[in-house]
Parts: sequence; structure tokens; C-alpha cells
Amino acid sequence: MADVKNLGERLSAQFRGLNGRNPGQWPLAPRALCALGVLLVVVALGWFLYWNGQLEQLELGEMQEQKLKDEYKIKIQQAVNLPGLRKQKEQVGEYVATLEKQLPSKAEMDALLQDISQAGQGRGLQFELFKPGQVLVKEYYAELPIDIRITGNFHDIGAFSSDIANLPRIVTINNVSLVAGKDRLLSMDAVAKTFRYLDKDEVSAQRQAAAPKKGKK
Repeated sequence: MADVKNLGERLSAQFRGLNGRNPGQWPLAPRALCALGVLLVVVALGWFLYWNGQLEQLELGEMQEQKLKDEYKIKIQQAVNLPGLRKQKEQVGEYVATLEKQLPSKAEMDALLQDISQAGQGRGLQFELFKPGQVLVKEYYAELPIDIRITGNFHDIGAFSSDIANLPRIVTINNVSLVAGKDRLLSMDAVAKTFRYLDKDEVSAQRQAAAPKKGKK
């Protein structure tokens, strides 16, 4: 205890009478304490003025690194699945080409209308109305509605509908209405719809018409 007390008194004595003295002439304890204070100030200034910004940049760099790693993993997965995706693209292209073959061109529409008429006549049906309507031009195709009214027995009308469904071109029967008539005959009113693909001029016109709408949006 005496040694500790003596040590304390000696250290305390080193801090007495420092006023007016050159710091270089101070005893060891005050100089060491002053050096420690300067060191702490330098470390604090370095932290706020330099190291803090460096750490923020380091965090940003780590985040960017993780982002690049995630993007790399996604691209690796895409590269692994690329052959399958290419095969799917080819299959979709073939499917679209098959559907396009079922759509007549503008020049083939007259022949298709004749096929529909002949399908009914081949079943012994009487056409009371066969009236093509206004062509409705869509974005990729054109739709032609045809108002029809046919008379015949139930089986012949059913066979006619089946024949229409089996045509090489796409024709649908819509808004069907059956009314019983004389001699067990039925009268069917319906709208047959057929479709065709657009020619180059029509596609160009559709794109020009769509351009202002996209601009407004």
C-alpha cells in the first residue's frame, strides 16, 4: 500500500508546476498523457474525415459485388437453359406458322366463302341468307362475319357444322339460333366468322395508326 501511495504521489508531483514550462521539458507522465490525447484526436479526425468515407465506399463495393454475383448466377442459369429456350422458340415458331397456314390471304377469301356455301349445299341445306359483313381489321389479322340462315333437318345441320369445323381454314359458328319449321325442318340463324392474315400494306397501315396512340400514352 505504501508503494502504491508513493507511486501516486510521484505521478501527482509530475503534474505540478507545468504552467509556463515548455512541453518538451515536462516530466514523462504529462508528456505521455498529452501524446495519448493527441493520438486520440488524430484517430477521431481520421475516422470522420477519411476512414468513415472509406468504409462507406467499402460497403457500397460489397453491395455492388453481391449484385454482380447475383446477375452472374442468373446469366449462368440462362446460359444453361439456352438450348432448351432455343428449342421452345423453334416450336413456337412452327406452331405460329401452322396457324398462319390456316388463315387465308385476302385473295383466297372468295374461295373460302365458296367452300362454306358448298359445304351447306353438299348436305342438302337451303341457304335463305348468306351475307358477308364488314371486315374488322385487328392488329395482326382481319375478321369477316357472315350472316347465314339455312333450312334443313337436324342431322344435316349438325353435319354442316362439323364440315365447317373440318375446313382447312379457320371458320367458327357463332350466335346460333334454331327454330322449328314445317315438315320437321329446322331453320338455323348464325354468324359464321372467318379470319385472314393482313397483307403488307394493311400491316403498315395498322402500325401507322397505332403509332399516334402510343405517342399519347
